[in-house]
Order: sequence, then structure tokens, then C-alpha cells
Amino acid sequence: MAALVLVLAVLFAGIRLAVLPGIKDLFGTETHDRSGPALLKSIQDMSRYDAASGNFQVVVDLDKDAKFLPDAIRGTRTLYVGAGTVDAYVDLGRVGEKDVTVDDDRTSATIRLPHARLGKPALDPDHSYAVSKQRGLLDRLGDLFSDNPNSEQAVQKLAVRHIGDAARSSGLTARAERNTTGMLQGLLHSLGFTEVRVTYGT
Repeated sequence: MAALVLVLAVLFAGIRLAVLPGIKDLFGTETHDRSGPALLKSIQDMSRYDAASGNFQVVVDLDKDAKFLPDAIRGTRTLYVGAGTVDAYVDLGRVGEKDVTVDDDRTSATIRLPHARLGKPALDPDHSYAVSKQRGLLDRLGDLFSDNPNSEQAVQKLAVRHIGDAARSSGLTARAERNTTGMLQGLLHSLGFTEVRVTYGT
């Protein structure tokens, strides 16, 4: 038994330290993608003009403590860097006939649009990552029996919420309205209109 334990110890040490040639190939792992084809669930026609997009990054420091136990026994702390984008758009599908006014000479036009809105924050998995994870002993043992160990869902949700909050205070919608105004003025000027006025609001 002692000899068997010694052999296994040498093998695992060889794998970790790469001191035995061919050991890594012998115990290496291979990755196979056995996913099925993606299924189209629905199609939705879009009538919005995406006029601006903001790139955001937030550092989430999530600390979960137990009331009567030290952190070394029960508790987790995760430091997570979340990167994502938020789009600002104007919904052109809400523009009706009464919102567009053209003079008889077709040289002046007034367009009333709804205010720009923010889309949902989209977290970028390629640029989001956990910097550090600290877990208590009970949490480490629980991960051994969990179907989803070291889940980052909580910090990802926090990152999305903070990115959304930052987008709301960034002036992104105002930028989107200016860009939409410029787009429409350029389009109508190319069609022969000399005066184009764009307003926002109901």
C-alpha cells in the first residue's frame, strides 16, 4: 500500500511539475464540443435607430458573511471586473403621421420623435473576469457537492446593475438624440429639404 501511494504521489507530482516526459500527454484532458444546433425561437422586427453605444467597466467587490461564524469557516468574497455595453436608441416605430410636418414647397420639415431610451446592459464575457475568490471552509466543501461550483451569477448581476446605473448618468441618451438629429437632417437635406427641425418628446 505504501509503495502504491508513493507511485501515485510521484505521478501527480510529475503532472504538476512537468518533470516526467510524456506524463502530461498521458493524463491530459481533451475538450469536445457536443452541443446541438441552435434553434430559432422567434424573430422580431426592429424599428429603432441605435444612435449611440457606451462601453463601461466596473469592479464588483461582493462580500457575504455569516453572522456568527468567522470568514475562514463560512463566508465568501469575490472581486470581479465586469465589462459591458449599453446602447441608446430612438424608437422610430412610434412616429405617426401627425409627428411629421412638411410644407407645401417640400423645403421645410418638422419631425417630432420620442426621447431616446437605453437598452439593456450586455456583459462582455471576453473582457469580464474574476480577479480573486476567497471562500470559507464550509463554502469550499459545499462546492464539492454543488452542480454549479464557484458560480459567478451574483457578481455578474451586480455588474450589470452597476453598468446600467452608470449608463443612466452618462448622458448617453442625449448623445443618441444629437446623433439621430444629425442623421435625419443629413438624410432630408440630401432629398432637397433646406430646413429640417427635429424635436423630442410627446
